[in-house]
Amino acid sequence: MNNIYALGFFILTYSAFAKAQSLSSSEADSLMMKSIYDFSLTESKSYEWLDYLSNNIGGRLSGSIQAERAVKYTEKELKKFTMRTELQSVMVPKWSRGTPEFAYMQLNDLSTINVNVCALGGSIPTRQAGIKAPVIEVTSLKQLSDLGRKEIEGKIVFYNRPMDPTKIQTFEAYGGCVNQRYSGAEEAAKYGAVAVIVRSMNLRLDDYPHTGSMSYGDLPIENYIPAAAISTNDAEKLHTFLAIDRNLEFYLKQDCTSWGDVESYNVIGEIKGSKYPDEIILVGGHLDSWDLGDGSHDDGAGVVQSMQVLHTMKSLNYIPLRTIRVVLFMNEENGLKGAREYARQAELKNENHIFALESDAGGFSPRGFSFDANDDQMKAVNSWKILFKPYLIHYFERGGSGADVGPLGKGGTVLAGLRPDSQRYFDFHHAANDTFDAVNKRELELGAATMTSLIYLFDQYGIVNKRIN
Repeated sequence: MNNIYALGFFILTYSAFAKAQSLSSSEADSLMMKSIYDFSLTESKSYEWLDYLSNNIGGRLSGSIQAERAVKYTEKELKKFTMRTELQSVMVPKWSRGTPEFAYMQLNDLSTINVNVCALGGSIPTRQAGIKAPVIEVTSLKQLSDLGRKEIEGKIVFYNRPMDPTKIQTFEAYGGCVNQRYSGAEEAAKYGAVAVIVRSMNLRLDDYPHTGSMSYGDLPIENYIPAAAISTNDAEKLHTFLAIDRNLEFYLKQDCTSWGDVESYNVIGEIKGSKYPDEIILVGGHLDSWDLGDGSHDDGAGVVQSMQVLHTMKSLNYIPLRTIRVVLFMNEENGLKGAREYARQAELKNENHIFALESDAGGFSPRGFSFDANDDQMKAVNSWKILFKPYLIHYFERGGSGADVGPLGKGGTVLAGLRPDSQRYFDFHHAANDTFDAVNKRELELGAATMTSLIYLFDQYGIVNKRIN
């Protein structure tokens, strides 16, 4: 924005604030939200910050050098417009992928077809020469147990339950099949499987394998088996060839390593409340990401949108009644150590969080929010829906806030998650195409403005069961 336009914008903004003093609360709120959206769509730094995180730092796997650089960068930026910053120490697991994975199908005529795979986060490696074994296909953990050791021992288990395309809420579709990724290796190992390959959590047919966290549960280490994801296109191929040739063999080689826990940090910045400084309103996202792409949607978008909330308030000279705090959590993807440590420290300090908002569903066009709140709190929240109508924000629903704010959800604290349009989200989620060029600048900025507006309303009015002004 050129200087003349910027000057005009701020004159209009200050004039609007002055006029707001004589308006009803609803009219004043509408005027303030208009200022927030205008600023976010013209002066936001969120896209610039995301550019740096994605293209100068890259994928920020927990415990990595890139994660460390992201901590330093975001702390430096937050210091420019917050009253206080803090690096909160937390021990996080470190896992690295190693050399690129390699896999192929070998047919009964000994011909081979290469397929796209990636190790799941936390998996052990194969032996150096790789693993080659017959494949058994299942669509559920129950089917695995029904088959039993006789059918599974010595084989590679292929979990091939796709996301349900009939689910309009794509996170519901994701939830309906993600257990095969998270618990698949643990369960298959109990029946003597030598490895697992899991259909990627993706509604689209493409060649990108999608990683994600997995667990061995309580298995002894000597019983761990390698776990990898296979692209949806190659899952379809494998399914087809297995129908033709039940003696097909699958070769997998991966070189990942778990290094134990290392020190990292949650990044915290805040603007102190002018009237109720002990009442904390939190907004945040997770700073870590998977390593295949650069984590622009998951969750670079949420990080920069959360930072933008405070930057917008500071730039508009808005003085909050309550303390507004941004928290950039570490280790959401493979452990939630940052979220749990933050909640633990908050409890030790007897901090009073009245509201916590998370953005962790991508940088797409905002559609609304999901809330963890009681009936009275939801009634109050729903009274604000009309304020968001001019911005086409209409989704205000109960349930499903966010993983990082979840540990704060007790004692009447309202939790919320930004809900962007999710139809394309799982095309990119945990895959190599989750990159900066997949994020639309305007959609990202609309999300930041929507978050800032909700934070503003909670700051103005508090919440039921905490304080009503």
